[in-house]
Amino acid sequence: MKDFYKIYLVSDSTGETLDRIFLAIKAQFPNFLYTTKQYSFVRTEHQIEKILGGCEKEERIIILYTIVDTKLVKFLTNKCKLSNFPCFGILGNLIMNFSKLLNQKATHKPSGQHVLDDEYYNRIEAIQFTMSHDDGKMTDDIEKADVVLLGISRTSKTPTSIYLANRGYKTSNIALVKNINLPKQLTENNKNTCIVGLVVDPDRLLDVRKNRMTSLKEKQSSTYIDIENIKEEIDFSKKLFKKHKWPIIDVTRKSVEETAASVIKIHDILKNKNV
Repeated sequence: MKDFYKIYLVSDSTGETLDRIFLAIKAQFPNFLYTTKQYSFVRTEHQIEKILGGCEKEERIIILYTIVDTKLVKFLTNKCKLSNFPCFGILGNLIMNFSKLLNQKATHKPSGQHVLDDEYYNRIEAIQFTMSHDDGKMTDDIEKADVVLLGISRTSKTPTSIYLANRGYKTSNIALVKNINLPKQLTENNKNTCIVGLVVDPDRLLDVRKNRMTSLKEKQSSTYIDIENIKEEIDFSKKLFKKHKWPIIDVTRKSVEETAASVIKIHDILKNKNV
């Protein structure tokens, strides 16, 4: 473990922002060996002293923080300087620069992004809608969805739906199966709902399905993991999407976040057209 850096993630809130930023940083350094310790809701000097006290016997320490209280930031950075710990604030310069640009004084209120406002409740509503409309459930009111994702089995429909829901989009997803018709609300004169088709490379899908069946300890289905059948399924879905002129996203080399970003872009384009 001597070659490992010890990353201390210190936040005055949930730590979600800091965690995401660190993930983006580490992705740029494939040979970066590290362990992490996360400290959330750090809002007192006593908490900071306790955290840094645990660092004294450690080597290769890096401290990243998202703290908006300027006095607490000063206390932390001074303590790190005395101990020769590299210490980097993620939000400090951004907040200061925005304050100058907007000519407004920042509130420096911890958890400011977690207020119980309309946006928060809309997001909760979107999550509830999405969970109740997963995998073809409750299609009677599907026109209430902001986004409808279509695709054959194991094309990342559910994880993408959940991610979109957390961004505030009411999302429904439906698995495509041959000889089973889609809800009429989707196929008949539906120009307002954002309907997106998801496809994937056949070989990649074969691996995903095999892993799925192994993890569930299910017997190998001859058709479910037959490469020729998979190719037919994908071809069937592509023809359906083209028939209805629904945009298609190939998720083969995309993360859930990247797929969701593409869906949101399509949604915004459609929304602007209908304004």
